[in-house]
Amino acid sequence: MLLTPGPTPVPEFVRKAMADVTIHHRTPEFEKIFEETRNLLLEIFDMPEAVMLASSGTGAMEACVTNLTHKKALTINSGKFGDRFGKICQAFDIKSEEIKNEWNTPVSVDTVVETIKNDSDIDAIFIQICESAGGLRHPVEQIAAEVKKINPEIMIVADGITAIGVEKVDTTNLDAVITGSQKALMLPPGLSMIGLSDKAVAKINSRPTGYYLNLASEIKKQKTNTTAYTAATTLIIGLGAILKKIKEDGFEALYDKTAARANATREALKAIGCEIYPQTPANAMTTVYTEHAPAIRKILKTKYNTNIAGGQDHIKTLIFRINHMGLVEDFEASWVVNAIELAMDELGLRTFDGTANRVFAENFFKGN
Repeated sequence: MLLTPGPTPVPEFVRKAMADVTIHHRTPEFEKIFEETRNLLLEIFDMPEAVMLASSGTGAMEACVTNLTHKKALTINSGKFGDRFGKICQAFDIKSEEIKNEWNTPVSVDTVVETIKNDSDIDAIFIQICESAGGLRHPVEQIAAEVKKINPEIMIVADGITAIGVEKVDTTNLDAVITGSQKALMLPPGLSMIGLSDKAVAKINSRPTGYYLNLASEIKKQKTNTTAYTAATTLIIGLGAILKKIKEDGFEALYDKTAARANATREALKAIGCEIYPQTPANAMTTVYTEHAPAIRKILKTKYNTNIAGGQDHIKTLIFRINHMGLVEDFEASWVVNAIELAMDELGLRTFDGTANRVFAENFFKGN
């Protein structure tokens, strides 16, 4: 049972769609598939433009940094992926400033506003919606609204790799939203996508940058239902299949089910004495802080056939993370909290009495 926050399991109907006969990317047949997929992508982003790139999410992060920073970047670092935005700036000698917090602490709106007011060179802000290194949710929409009041030309770039497909993101004041194939969109790794505002498109076209990750050339080509370079045909076919399914079932229905799963899991784990790590948990995953994380994960994998994720860097052995993204079955979400309580009993941390399963059921099934 794979319950790591990416890669997530790929549904059978998506695997079947991707297993069909390979078609050439410069044909009317593929252009039709591309157009349908692109329109669905625009809908889930709720933005006027979007591009698909044959890269992991990091490629889309790099594309946004290089194409949307013309003077100076402000990066928000509350985890490994916020840190990555800063490293991309360094790699390209792009001037940048960083606001850094512990991995369980979201950035404050006031801190960002004060930084912007004190530095008129900042023309782009890079932030995670959900920082998956610790599972926290940044107040991205509030930050974007306040920054736009000060200077509407500042680009707000949000990494939504563990947010798109998890929750409805208010993109009103966002200029670029990044996502990746292997998270809530339930595909194999290798495809990244960027939703773009009209202001972002205008800025990109005012100074095209780069070669392969040149967003100006991709926007131009993808408006004609093709790509500047070889398209990731199989993944785009899979993306079209999953987006059709999500739309048929209802975007809001998926968001509501994911939120209910996340809430029930957190309540169940708190009821058996677990400490939820981030101050503002995102619905993409539940993160628990405990020095027993490696032992609990080992028992879950070897005894209860359940694979959950640990941490990285300085909290590598101090947290475990449970995925809520994608089409997680109800019994899977219930099973994992029960297995954690059983593992805690085996480690002598508490006596198993079924509390986790009961609290999960009360919150998830009675609440829906």
